[in-house]
Formats: sequence, structure tokens, C-alpha cells
Amino acid sequence: MPRRATAEKPETARGIPRDREEKYPYFNRELSWLSFNRRVLEQAYSPDKPLLERLRFLSIVSSNLDEFFEIRVAGLIQQVESGNETPGMDGIGPREKLRRIHNVVVSLIEEQYHGWQNDIIPRLREKNIDFITPEQLTKSERKWVDNYFKEQVYPVLTPLAIDPAHPFPQIGNKTLNILVSLDNPATREIESLIAILPVPRILPRVVWIDPEKAGAQRYIFLSDIVKLGAGELFPGYEIHSAQAFRITRNSDLYIDEEETDNLLEKIEEELHKRKKGAAVRLEIEAGVEEHLLQRLLRYIHLPRDYVFRIDGPINLMRLVSVYGMINRPDLKYKTFNPVVRPPFNEDRPVFRTIAEKDVLLHHPFDSFSPVIRFVEEAARDPKVFAIKQTLYRTSGDSPIIRALMEASRNGKQVTALVELKARFDEANNIQWAKQLEEAGVHVVYGMVGYKIHCKCCLVVRREEGILRRYVHLATGNYNPQTARVYTDLGYFTARESITGEVAALFNSLTGYGRLPEFRSLQVAPYNLYEATRKLILRETGNAREGKPARIIAKINNLVDRTTIENLYEASRAGVRIDLIVRGNCCLVPGVKGVSENITVRSIIGRFLEHSRILYFENAGNQPLVYLGSSDWMPRNFFRRVEANFPIEDEALRKVICEQILSAYFRDTKDGRILQPNGAYAPPPDSGDGAPFSAQEHFIQEAERSRPATAAPF
Repeated sequence: MPRRATAEKPETARGIPRDREEKYPYFNRELSWLSFNRRVLEQAYSPDKPLLERLRFLSIVSSNLDEFFEIRVAGLIQQVESGNETPGMDGIGPREKLRRIHNVVVSLIEEQYHGWQNDIIPRLREKNIDFITPEQLTKSERKWVDNYFKEQVYPVLTPLAIDPAHPFPQIGNKTLNILVSLDNPATREIESLIAILPVPRILPRVVWIDPEKAGAQRYIFLSDIVKLGAGELFPGYEIHSAQAFRITRNSDLYIDEEETDNLLEKIEEELHKRKKGAAVRLEIEAGVEEHLLQRLLRYIHLPRDYVFRIDGPINLMRLVSVYGMINRPDLKYKTFNPVVRPPFNEDRPVFRTIAEKDVLLHHPFDSFSPVIRFVEEAARDPKVFAIKQTLYRTSGDSPIIRALMEASRNGKQVTALVELKARFDEANNIQWAKQLEEAGVHVVYGMVGYKIHCKCCLVVRREEGILRRYVHLATGNYNPQTARVYTDLGYFTARESITGEVAALFNSLTGYGRLPEFRSLQVAPYNLYEATRKLILRETGNAREGKPARIIAKINNLVDRTTIENLYEASRAGVRIDLIVRGNCCLVPGVKGVSENITVRSIIGRFLEHSRILYFENAGNQPLVYLGSSDWMPRNFFRRVEANFPIEDEALRKVICEQILSAYFRDTKDGRILQPNGAYAPPPDSGDGAPFSAQEHFIQEAERSRPATAAPF
């Protein structure tokens, strides 16, 4: 196989004539993403959510914005600086996108902090949980805070003066810092000296005041504690002002893989550079004086367009730590432990179960433990000869990693395809790769030019003199932690039509040879794009011939222009199209003559919707149902290795269509319907009682199926 796979590019693979493209409407990708984050913010202020869960959603909004600036905004800034003003498919150029993004983000931040101060804090106070400012400290609390500063904070702070002898320091990405303005009282003039107090990340950003004291739990932000004690670090000087700030930097990695001999070493080098990337955002407390702000901006080479004055604590993402600190089950979702359902709750080898029939798992409602068992039993089973596994993201103490190392020590041929370029998990994956190699696992660092994003595990086992393959395929990562908070689907099968192609996929990723031919699997960058295009066009043709035609797609993002255009054409032909798109959606639904047969909904609830499901009516014959790792984005079609797989078992297809998808379409609680103007509106009331939540329904169904003697996983 060539070092770089080839795939037909969208410019030459249009499903419609090019002279008809201009009439189609598109939403802007970045603004659509911000709309998604606003829907997350809505969860924070939803009165039907437990109070501490609302706090958690509030923190997620900040975390999402961080990544948005580190990647999307950083890329747009680079386009502008390079003179690239080429508009996107929505007709908006990079400079105008940045202007609109700024306006939306300012509004989003104002809503976030207004809700924090005027909704969340008062409601928490009613529950004896108080977030206070320095002015609200009692005398005894001030004494406790002063002692905390001297014992826990002061020893790890290093003041950094800024003057001709002390150049401006390199401030790390997303680190907490205090900008201090000082004066020397021994001189007549007011010098307006400045210094930086970097706050080490090892310190907790939210501090529980005097936790041994009975009564209300009272919390103060670390930035306030540092400001209160800042004078201790500058003896002989007067503190004129102190404001917390945080710089967000361009965090994309820039690697020419074809010019790199050792990808692992190159990525380690780039990770060090990430901390020093160009500044793309400054968050600073609203009270900062203008002349101090101007000086800071000169030092970090950032225009004012990317400054956000914060009326409150910097980085509300840190509130997620409070969620774990406060033991108040009455203010959280009711505890749910995933269920081990038949057939995996039976005391027999997992391979015998899979050999008898295909099995589908719906996480987090179904436990992830059968997936772990699959790898662990393979590691210990003397009949197993080989294990091949993709690893994109995994947990800190991964039982999957331990099982692969155990398998290697037991003499099995173990291959792990570790994606070193998994964004923001690069450092973790480098460590896993080194540990696996030390245990004798053959580690492959992906494929030149592509991220390995597919979720596959292949086990080869000798049975009665022949080799038989067993496969686990999934929509989500091999991560037990995220498997408890993301909705995903996992699929076990021993079907040769699928296992043989999974084996061919692994061989293509680890060796050389001709491009593999896939008949069952849809694999990017080989045939996924063309297979998706053909399936949509087939439904279009069926509708024009008067045959039953329908498309359902549950995905995370819909961005690919050609796919959107083909959906528009399908809608024009009369195909009913129902899309469930969690995040970015550039398709405009409900436009007369273009997309009036298309609906788009987004579901944001207790768990992060992550599963990808595709349904094609197939002219009234057996419907075609696919699961997989891919969204409908250019990166998934052309820059990643993805795998979509068919569900050929009729009973499992019914579960997916009649139980899972059906529940999502009934969701009137967490679901929102995308309107032609870009707004998201609640679904119409079904009129049959209380609002319906698909995720809550899945929890209830799992609880009803839980064996009475089952131990929670």
C-alpha cells in the first residue's frame, strides 16, 4: 500500500452539477458551534436539572470555549495574517467570521456570568453552599484564609517583576496569573510598576474555607486568596491593583510527517511548543486599568479584538472540582450504575457468546465491562494467538492497556495502533505507547497523513484446528471512564464478512500492499466518502421512482459541503430526511424548494451524545443500518482512518431503529429543533403528559432489566 492512501476529493466527486451549487444555503461552521455551546449553557439554567449538575454544565461551557479558541479561532487568525480572505461555503471570509465570533462570544460570556452570579450562586446559597468574595469574609474566615495563604500558597508562588532587567516571562497556555500594579512609597512619583504572579497548576482553584467548621460550606476562588496575600511577595511596595488573567494560545500541532523520521519524538517536541503558541485570547478581570491592559497586550502581541473582560472568576471550568468536593446526592443526578445484561451476565467465556450471535451494547446504559472482558480473556486464553487494537483515547488507569501488556507477556502477538495525534491526548498516548513497547507490544503510530480514529479490536483464536476471528467495533473510544458519560454503541461479531475485512484494515494500517477492497465496511480514506454519497443518491433515485425513501443520520457534526448538497437534492426529490446532529450543522433545514423535507434536531442531556447511526430505507427492502466512528466532515472522509460497519442481524436492527432512534425522536425534554434562521426551538409538546427524555428512558429501561443479584460495574 502507498504511504499515503488516496481518496476522491470533494471537488471532483460532486453528486450534483456545479452550476447549481450557488443557490444552496449554509450555516457558518464556527457560529453553529457557538450555537451548540449556547445549548449547553441552557442546561446550566434549566430549572429541571439538579443544581450541582447545572454547575457542571456551566463549567463545560468554559472548557468548550477553550478548545474553540485554541483550534478554530487560532486557525482563522492565521488565515487573516497570511492574507487569505477566501470565503467559506457560507460566503463569509475569515476576517468577518472573527468579527461575528467576537460578538457572539461576548454575549455568551455575559449570559454565563450573569447566570452564575444571579441564578446559580443564590440557589446554592439556599442549599447552604456559598461562593464568597474577599469582602464577604468574616473575621475568623479571613484569619483562616491568611493562614491558608501562608502555609499552602505563598511557598509555591514566584513573583516576576517586569522591567528592563526582567523581560516579560513566557506565560503558559491557559495558566492562571495575577497582574499586579505596584508603587514604591519611598519615591514621590507613582511608578506604576507591574509584576506577574504565576499560580502553579498544582494548587486547587476553588478552596473550601475551614472545612472542619459546621454549618454552610463556603468557598473562595484561589485567585482572590492570591490577591489578598500579594503584598507578602512585594515587601516595601504598595499594591495598587491586582487582576487575574489567563492567556489562550494556538494549540494545533504542525507536523510534516513525511519529513519526520520519528513521529513520537516529533510530537513530544511539538507539545512543548504548544505551551508557547501565539496568543489568541486574553481573559482578564473587568476592573483592570486601561494603561495596564495596553502594556500587557504589547507584551503578548495580541490585538484588542481578542480581549474578554470577565466580571467574575476567571475560567469557570474550575467549578467542576466543586462538583466532586460537595457530597450532596440531593443536588446531583440519581446515581446510575451501568447494567451487564444478557448474554454477558452469564458465567461462560465471552468468545462462546459472540460465536453464537452478534451482540450490541448501548453505553453508558450497558456496562463497558464486556469490552474489558473481551480483551482480558483474550490475553489469558491459550487458544488466542493474536490481538490487534486501535487506541485513540483511553483512561488514566486503563484495564485495556494492562490486558494488552499481559497478552504480550503471555506470548501472544499483540499489535496496538496508538494515535499520537489525538488532540489534547497526545502526551497521554505517548506514555501509553512507551509502556506498551516496554511490554513487548508491537506499537504502530498510525499512518502518514492520517489520524486513526476508527474503534476496532480483533482477536484471532484457534478453534478445532482452524483460526477464527472475533471483532469488537464501536462508535466510541476504548475508555472505561468516558463510557460512563458518553452515549456510544459497541458491536461484537464473529461474522467472517466483517472480521475478514477488519483483518484487512489492520494489515493495511501496519504494512504495505494494494488498497484493500471493502464490501461490508465503509472505511475512510478508502471508500467511506463514495459509499456515503452513493447511499444518499440511491435514496434520491428511489424517491424519484416513487419507491419508499428515507434517511436518518445521528452524527456529531455535519459540515461536508458535498454531503449537504446531496441531502438537499434528496430532499428536493422527496426523500424524508431526519438528522440528529449534536454539534456543528451547516445544513439549513426547512427551506422551501431546497430542504423542506429535512429536519435537524440536537439532543444535549446528562450524557454526551456520541454515537453515530445511519439508516437508509432501501426502497422498502431490508433497511440498511450502519454504525461507526465517522461524522460527515471533510476531516473524517479524507484525513482520518474511520470505519463504519453494517448491522446485519435483524433483531439488532430493530433495537437500533425501534428502540434507540425512536426514543430520540420522541425527546421533548433535551431535544431542540433547528430552525431555518439558525435558532434552536423546543419540540412541540406531544400532549401526552410529562416531557420525555430519551436518556432518562434508556436509564429506566436498563434499571428494569438489571438482574436482581447483579453487582454494579
